[in-house]
Amino acid sequence: MPTGVYQNTWPTLPPTEAWEETRAAVHLWSQIVGKVRLELAPWINHSWGSTLYLTPRGLSTSPIPYRGESFTIEFDFTAHALRIDTSIGRTWGMGLGPMSVADFYRELSGGLRDLGIEVDILARPVEVEVAVPFMEDRERRPYNGKAVHDFWRALVQVDRVFNRFRARFTGKASPSHLFWGAFDLAVTRFSGRPAPRHPGGAPNVADWVMAEAYSDELSSAGFWAGNNGLGEATFYSYAYPEPEGYRASKVEPSGAYFHEELGEFVLRYEDVRSAPDPDATLMEFLESTYAAAADLGGWDRAWLERKVPQRT
Repeated sequence: MPTGVYQNTWPTLPPTEAWEETRAAVHLWSQIVGKVRLELAPWINHSWGSTLYLTPRGLSTSPIPYRGESFTIEFDFTAHALRIDTSIGRTWGMGLGPMSVADFYRELSGGLRDLGIEVDILARPVEVEVAVPFMEDRERRPYNGKAVHDFWRALVQVDRVFNRFRARFTGKASPSHLFWGAFDLAVTRFSGRPAPRHPGGAPNVADWVMAEAYSDELSSAGFWAGNNGLGEATFYSYAYPEPEGYRASKVEPSGAYFHEELGEFVLRYEDVRSAPDPDATLMEFLESTYAAAADLGGWDRAWLERKVPQRT
């Protein structure tokens, strides 16, 4: 095997302002793709039936059922293209580059029709303060291909660690998956007990969606691209409901802290990337914030956790 093919490398990410317009465009594109899966796939609790997943080249819907067959939609952030593959052998693709959200929506909708796939989605964004309908978002947006590729490479690294973290838990736990609403990769553990009804209040999201998403006690961790008000790529962790004393908990590593406005523990991506052992540093954050939620929340940790062989 050629030297350097598999090199556990955490990439340096550009400053948020250097690719903000590109990030916002890809976020909205992901919402359009995710809404196709949401419309056609079976509903899975906490909106898990609509998320996107890491692939060796980008992000994918996973197979979406359609009239006795299936299809996938995948962003390829190496070739900078989007592709639809069907289980009957038909494919369709388009290049990713500078374009408006309206143009992306129009092209993807046409590609689906060309493949005989009929679907009507709620054609406006969610979880954003200003929800311009996709077909009315006609401003041409830039596309910084290197920044997108670097961010995807960061997601590959984060996804590896998130999946190891998930494997240590025997209770109900989510996959490591990307929620296109807030454009964050997330993994969630649950106590096994119901939670108080969530009040809702997320921008341009029905309150019932938030109530269903937070119907069970949980500890959730994730990774933002920089669209979190902090100005840079950041890890987060929070508990719902938040147990008494949670925000005063000591967590690791030393750079992690509780952000009062967000109501979550946060850790800079750069602090992880530049650490001597990024994997171990991120795992410290995941385990310590989870332990704070579980211990203060009275979770049955002996029943919910297990030791697993650690493989590279």
